[in-house]
Amino acid sequence: MKRDGIFLFIGVCLCFLYSCESSNESTINTVNASTINNPTIFDYGTDIENLISNMSIEEKVGQMTQINIDLVSKGEVFNLKKPHELDTVKLDSAINHYFVGSFLNVGGHTYTRQHWKEIINTIQQKAISEGNGIPIIYGIDAIHGVNYTVDATLFPQQLGQAATWNPKLVESGAGVAAYECRASGIPWNFSPVLDLGRQPLWSRFFETYGEDVFLAKSMTEAVMKGYQGDDPSDSYKVAACLKHFLGYSMPLSGKDRTPAWIPERQLREYFLPTFQKAIELNALTIMINSGEINGIPVHVNYDILTVLLRKEMGFKGLVITDWEDIIKLYRDHKIAKNMDEAVKMSIMAGVDISMTPNDYSFNRALIGLVKRGEVPEERLDESCRRILWVKKKLGLLSNPIPDFDIYEDFASSKHKELAQKTAEESITLLKNEKGALPLSKNSNILVCGPAANSLNILNGAWTHTWQGLDTNYNTKGCLTIYEAIKEMTEIDVNIAEGAKLYENKGINSIISQAKSADVVVVCLGEEPSTEKPGDIEDLNLPQAQKDLVQELSKLNKIIIMVQVFNRPLIVRDIEPLVDAVVNCYQPGDYGAKALANILFGNVNPSGKLPFTYPRYTGSLIPYDYKHTEKLDKNFGNNAFNPQWEFGFGLSYTLFDYTNLQLNQSSYGISDTMEATVDITNAGKINGKEVVQVYISDLVASITPSVKRLRAFNKIELKAGETKTVTLKIPIHELAFVGKDNNWTTELGDFQLFIDTLNTSFSLK
Repeated sequence: MKRDGIFLFIGVCLCFLYSCESSNESTINTVNASTINNPTIFDYGTDIENLISNMSIEEKVGQMTQINIDLVSKGEVFNLKKPHELDTVKLDSAINHYFVGSFLNVGGHTYTRQHWKEIINTIQQKAISEGNGIPIIYGIDAIHGVNYTVDATLFPQQLGQAATWNPKLVESGAGVAAYECRASGIPWNFSPVLDLGRQPLWSRFFETYGEDVFLAKSMTEAVMKGYQGDDPSDSYKVAACLKHFLGYSMPLSGKDRTPAWIPERQLREYFLPTFQKAIELNALTIMINSGEINGIPVHVNYDILTVLLRKEMGFKGLVITDWEDIIKLYRDHKIAKNMDEAVKMSIMAGVDISMTPNDYSFNRALIGLVKRGEVPEERLDESCRRILWVKKKLGLLSNPIPDFDIYEDFASSKHKELAQKTAEESITLLKNEKGALPLSKNSNILVCGPAANSLNILNGAWTHTWQGLDTNYNTKGCLTIYEAIKEMTEIDVNIAEGAKLYENKGINSIISQAKSADVVVVCLGEEPSTEKPGDIEDLNLPQAQKDLVQELSKLNKIIIMVQVFNRPLIVRDIEPLVDAVVNCYQPGDYGAKALANILFGNVNPSGKLPFTYPRYTGSLIPYDYKHTEKLDKNFGNNAFNPQWEFGFGLSYTLFDYTNLQLNQSSYGISDTMEATVDITNAGKINGKEVVQVYISDLVASITPSVKRLRAFNKIELKAGETKTVTLKIPIHELAFVGKDNNWTTELGDFQLFIDTLNTSFSLK
């Protein structure tokens, strides 16, 4: 009865808050207290209830508080003493006065495992021997490997991982990241990013698994198995944190943390499925979208955080804010007039932990709100149940001090080999004319361009520092593109220094050196960046880099254009001037060796684009476009004209597809379709191919996409070998979100495509 009153109170508050908002289209963005049922209440265990029953208001609020490591370190926030050292007085205040239950981050740059051991053990010992005896939980952004631990294994960024189209490989890489995260004493990883990458202007596009729902769902399943597995208390597993719920990746402007306008039908069909898949795999934590959807900041949207996430999707774990996002509710969003209002609105909407993170304003505000009766103490109990349950699932309540001596494979050769293999399978060959690739090891090669000799550009942001710009912390022994090519060739390889990302200084020197080369490998790049520092005005490649390619093209040399971009940059003007284009995404510490192996034919490229590569900066149409988006100004059907299509990627061999068959010509809703096709490696070298199945709904009550990816399988074929591949598609996966915002599978006629083959079927 008491809990019923709490959620009625929430509903009343939110109704008042949103009384000025109206929408005939969406039920997510408005709240009607009379129609909201209580969210599902889980049994978190009597041990959790016993802990909560003995906690004061201050202790409960402390569990809901997450602070930055800077706040308990010597020096000032963002200006710490070097080398880093914890401040015992500040730490004592955090543990014994504020009862802080969670810490995050790194003080500026990467730490050694030994230093992490000192930090984690000191904080944990303090928490369990003093304070209230409840262990803390430490979280870190291990985005593409444990990027804040010295010598840890760094993989390609998520977008590159998606380009492998190899979920097993991604699962293995996530397993390594979990292992090395735990080896650093950290059980909570603020990863994966499950936002859909359909807005390439967005600065975090490279952190996504691309534009397609099915591909992203497949990668979601893989990464969840790698991070959490079946038992997150395992010493080699971590708690995943799903980011960023919901719709964060689709700001209308393309600028980070700016408004999104997304109808509920699209939210459900495109942006929910990855999160739902992760929740079905028992995801323990979730981070909230920093921005707003349809005028409402997600941090105060009860319908999204409680009704949708908990009641409908069945999420059991804890919900955490992103950096300072409660503060931003009054500072930036202007939906609250002060910190008290912002805290009240977000907590009543469903937030469990506030990443404040550089002061105790959240802590003080929430304590005051509870003591004044503006937030029921029972609401704190709800959050504490989830927080303590996550700590229990990670084994922290029973074994809070990690054993740092059991991780013999940290930064091992097999981990590095896996990272290199992932990079090799991600790198995508987009053009190869006149037999330009593979290169001869006896060629006279000039390597040039701004990405030619930069490990930082290969890694991108979230590498040793937040933006990944500081060269002082790069992993020793890892090669740049120039160094990797030089290591592999039998004659001297020259590098033309001086090329800049945004300045055309040094072009004359490069051209002079290029005259004596047989082959020019020009490496284009983008400065590492993420979040607001990564905001850009358009997708055009900087003019200085285009000028470099244009001048090189005048020499009549073989030109290999290597792209190391955060996102697809427009190369329409210069692509015709080069003989080959190789897209590397951001392949990580071992990406240069992977690239060299591909350039010289030691590895046959097999990466496929996980996004549609645009030809124009103003034409950002994904592959699953609508039929009207094909119509051009002359009423033809050529409007959809990207530089390269989603799923595209060349090989050094040729694959022939024949004998496409379906197990039935018509299906019921409960059936499973089986599509079989024969694939032959018609070339002279072994290779890997991604078999992609697309289906078109010919007529539907919601305008159908021209096609949607419904299945894929990456296979390896020896030269001359033929394999029969069977792909199974449950018919219910052909469903879409209809006019009523519910999933529906409609009867009718469909067409299935694999490569250039197609066949028809129907649902009856």
